[in-house]
Amino acid sequence: MQLKSQKEIDKIRASCRIAAEAMSRALEEVAAGVTTQKLDQVADNYIRKEGAVASAKGYRGYPKSICVSVNDEVVHGIPGERVLCDGDILSVDIAVKKDGYHGDMNVSVAVGQTSAEAQHLLDVTRQAMERGLEACVPSNRLGDVGYAIQDYVEEEGYSIVREYCSHGIGRSFHEEPQLLHFGTPGTGRRLQAGMVFTIEPGIYIEDEQIGVRIEDDILVTETGSELLSAGAPRSVDDIEALMSRPLIP
Repeated sequence: MQLKSQKEIDKIRASCRIAAEAMSRALEEVAAGVTTQKLDQVADNYIRKEGAVASAKGYRGYPKSICVSVNDEVVHGIPGERVLCDGDILSVDIAVKKDGYHGDMNVSVAVGQTSAEAQHLLDVTRQAMERGLEACVPSNRLGDVGYAIQDYVEEEGYSIVREYCSHGIGRSFHEEPQLLHFGTPGTGRRLQAGMVFTIEPGIYIEDEQIGVRIEDDILVTETGSELLSAGAPRSVDDIEALMSRPLIP
């Protein structure tokens, strides 16, 4: 695993900025009656306009530029003619490569009005992300981060999805280290300043056929951590604010 230089960090941050803006533009289109293909087109147009490429397109044969998962789809839903309905829970995953470095994020939102259970799931997943971020300090290990996420999610009466993990990111879309969203405190690789990796907890309720996943890119610093993917909308207020802000040309 290679620790990132300041120059590399700046390039990852730049790719994250493009991904965040593409995410904002895609989420502006979210409404009942819109197809998931429309979201892909909007994001792809902006990414290409910025001189970047969609990291997902062509990766292991993936045919689209972004991933759009609806309700109980776990991850990597392929955009197409599926029409969004009021009450759906939508997860949008956008990764961008610019100047040789990747930025990756996922946001989950409700389409229109949703159930109290679904809204609670959104809130818990966002808070689980925050717990993981708080644990990203150089004195900790990867197991401490995973445990912080798992402990909070289980306190709230849910189970974390264990089949998927977080990953390092940089010149490659997926790098070391791998980070599980569960674990034992004091185990795993020790965090070091210059590490860059994703945190992407997912929680799914099979009986309700709903799921939520959130992903951000994290830089470990000498004193704590930094959210490289800052700027992506994450709350209802963020999304509503998109409707009134001027778009970046």
